[in-house]
Amino acid sequence: MATEININSDLGESFGPWNMGNDVEVLKIVRSANIACGFHAGDPMVMARTVRLSVENGVSIGAHPGFPDLQGFGRRVMRFTNAEIEMIIAYQVGALMAIAAANGGKVTHVKPHGMMANMSAEDEDLAMAMARAIKAVDPSLIFLAQAVTPQVTAARKVGLRAAEEVFADRTYTDKGILTPRKEPNAMIHDAQESLRAVKRMIEEQAIFSTSGKKIPCQVDSVCVHGDEPTAVTTARTVRDGLQASQIRIVSLPELQRMQ
Repeated sequence: MATEININSDLGESFGPWNMGNDVEVLKIVRSANIACGFHAGDPMVMARTVRLSVENGVSIGAHPGFPDLQGFGRRVMRFTNAEIEMIIAYQVGALMAIAAANGGKVTHVKPHGMMANMSAEDEDLAMAMARAIKAVDPSLIFLAQAVTPQVTAARKVGLRAAEEVFADRTYTDKGILTPRKEPNAMIHDAQESLRAVKRMIEEQAIFSTSGKKIPCQVDSVCVHGDEPTAVTTARTVRDGLQASQIRIVSLPELQRMQ
């Protein structure tokens, strides 16, 4: 069984006076933050505030770029050329790097958001465009990629470090991709059920579909979605349960496989 794991969360998704999630509490639990960069959520002040909170809590900082879709929270299908995707990614990662530098932090990883991430989990060309963009901005960045998807392959093809991610609060299809959110069983709302699922994935180094299919993978990082009402409870339950099993919770750059 693994002796260390990363727990990450998608944060900084408020916008202006509109607040989403409980970033203050989640950042006391997780070890890596994926911060929205203004396209699907977030704005410069929210980004700055989330960076400062991450620095205060010793949490590693990642860019969470998505489609330019504030109204749809980046969860609607949008079509772009590969060249457009590369610049959409570069724009957002660069923006967070600047905000981080102005607030005492440093971006160390990138994780695609929402529908962009879901589409690139099945589209090799889209995954390659994202990987090229990340490398072009900074080849030292870690690509936080959905396990067993083309994101992992693309990262390695261009020479990026790939951390393979599983989800504590989502279910999987037999293809090894996330169950679409429109499906009634897409989300796991019970914290103890999340912990059981995570421990099984770590112990067996595999993800499991709702039908019971086992899909082997490397498990480097566990995501707890910050916009869910159960985020704090789930994150704390998963962290405490893993620590009770003698698994260290570390930031992405601290993972031995990322050295």
